[in-house]
Amino acid sequence: MSTSETEIELTRDVCATLIPHGEEFTLAKGDKVTITHRLGGNFTVMTLEGMYRIAAKDADALGEDSAETTNREDHSDQTPADAEQIKENLKTVFDPEIPVNVVDLGLIYRVEIEDVADRGRIAFVDLTLTAPGCGMGPVIAEDVKGKVLELPGIDDAEVEIVWDPPWTQDLISEEGKMELGLI
Repeated sequence: MSTSETEIELTRDVCATLIPHGEEFTLAKGDKVTITHRLGGNFTVMTLEGMYRIAAKDADALGEDSAETTNREDHSDQTPADAEQIKENLKTVFDPEIPVNVVDLGLIYRVEIEDVADRGRIAFVDLTLTAPGCGMGPVIAEDVKGKVLELPGIDDAEVEIVWDPPWTQDLISEEGKMELGLI
């Protein structure tokens, strides 16, 4: 995780997601923002109006280089990804409010891959959230799906937000607890 306390002026209008509500807003060219987190290629920024998430694809609006590595072309010579590789790739997905990835936060409950006759190799991921009212759930789920689809041999992904069992801090990995200062 890296942070910056430098105020930045947006170089163009950009679609941003209000944290924690999950609503989309347009931040205007010339608006001033402060980057608080650079996580998984996305940016968490503060404005006078609140906290927002700006997607990696819009890094240029912040004067930053995009860290996106999505490349769905030519995976033909690579071994198809397995569940462990999917989990490893999901370590680049973050809740924009918490500087720990979704795997180490204990938010990924299930990763399974099935061969479906008419759809190919499908990854099924069960994801939970730290709180049922979190409006960022669909945004995080979309990030998870995108990271799964980056991998070779995955034709589609279905990400479901589940609530059973309820998430607790006991599900956070040792690495996550260290990052959060819980141990």
